[in-house]
Amino acid sequence: MFVYTKTNFSNPDFRKLIEELDNEFLVRYPFLHQVFTPFNLLDQNARVVMAYFQIMPVGCGAFRLVDERTIEIKRMYTLPLYRNQGIGKSILNQLEKWARAEGFSVSKLETGINQPEAIAAYEKSGYKRIPNFPPYVEVGESICMEKYL
Repeated sequence: MFVYTKTNFSNPDFRKLIEELDNEFLVRYPFLHQVFTPFNLLDQNARVVMAYFQIMPVGCGAFRLVDERTIEIKRMYTLPLYRNQGIGKSILNQLEKWARAEGFSVSKLETGINQPEAIAAYEKSGYKRIPNFPPYVEVGESICMEKYL
């Protein structure tokens, strides 16, 4: 059984999973990793949801505030061994619910062309492709999406 908890960007389990995510990005986007690094930084206002199996962190996701009505989903990741079990979907649902409770009405995100499983999951969750928003406007490997909460 998986347990989900709300936390923030300073959570050490979150930081550990983000290292794993960054390592995966190095494989999927070897020439773009440095380009994306500044876009993936989170500040103290970021909201984070962690997934645990027993006491082991197995998944995470976050959102950052864009403006008074918009959030951006960031740093979605599930350990490979735990994929295809609904963890990412549950994290995304909880992030959206948290954002709605705080009065946000739009969720945006960016993913990449080398992540077909993420693209499919976001589309299944109701996200629609939109023109790339800053800072991804000139990044051909980026796919931006949006959903009204």
